[in-house]
Amino acid sequence: MGERYIGVDVGGTKVAVAVLEDGTVTEHDRQPTELDSNEALVEQLATMIAAAGPADAVGIGVPSIVDFATGTARSSVNIPLAGVPLRHLLTERLDTPVYVDNDATVAALAEAFGDDNVADVRHLVMFTVGTGVGGGIVINGRIFRGATGAAGEVGHQLVAGDLADGAPPATPFPQLGSLERVASGRALDAIGRARSLPDHTVVDAARAGNLAAIDALRVLGERLGVGIANAINVFDPDVVAIGGGISAAGDLLLEPAKAAAARFVVPGSGTSTEIRLSRYGPDAGMRGAALLAGQELEEEQR
Repeated sequence: MGERYIGVDVGGTKVAVAVLEDGTVTEHDRQPTELDSNEALVEQLATMIAAAGPADAVGIGVPSIVDFATGTARSSVNIPLAGVPLRHLLTERLDTPVYVDNDATVAALAEAFGDDNVADVRHLVMFTVGTGVGGGIVINGRIFRGATGAAGEVGHQLVAGDLADGAPPATPFPQLGSLERVASGRALDAIGRARSLPDHTVVDAARAGNLAAIDALRVLGERLGVGIANAINVFDPDVVAIGGGISAAGDLLLEPAKAAAARFVVPGSGTSTEIRLSRYGPDAGMRGAALLAGQELEEEQR
């Protein structure tokens, strides 16, 4: 039997499990997330992974800042995993190597690989625009985690602020002026309300041709474009990929983001950068988690 890896995408509403075998990624199962306790969630993950069959390694993406070496979430959003040594618990339970990383980070890894699961992008920055704004960074086909595993928090870059008297007072996260404050799904709802659109309806209304909704997406896209310009100025990547639920707006989000980014990129920088929508959409997380398992197991075996 060839190499077989399991990828798990854990979110606040669902857990999705996929299998990577013989170069093909296939979804195996999808269930509502157990949120009653960390014990219940760990039990759910162990059961779903075991049901997917034997594997050489397992990768898991979680909406958390992860200490990669221990696979422990230092902080976690929407799921009860903060402080839980997930890698240790599941490795012991499944008797299989398990690797845990941030969900947007593993989605970024997926975006750097083609349908044949061969890397075709060297340097990539991912923006996931949903309820919040997450991200991930891939350099030379591998995840860049920084010194402590927290790299890639592109949503917390500050893109707007009054600095006339120095740094403004800090606020609870997400900070005022951060990309997550101004370019997330929550921000889109606020922009829509100002145009008399109900919450969570802007994308569908825009796709149906509603001019107020289209303009709301223009505003959000241009705000996102400022953050994208910052990423291009810092990393000069081959690709900036935009994923997350709001990316379902397609070109109505993408084109304003590209236009705004072009205005703020340093002349001569990012001349070969492609700004595009995620090619794997909502499947990027579980694909990337499976790829993570393969990469990290190979690294350990060298």
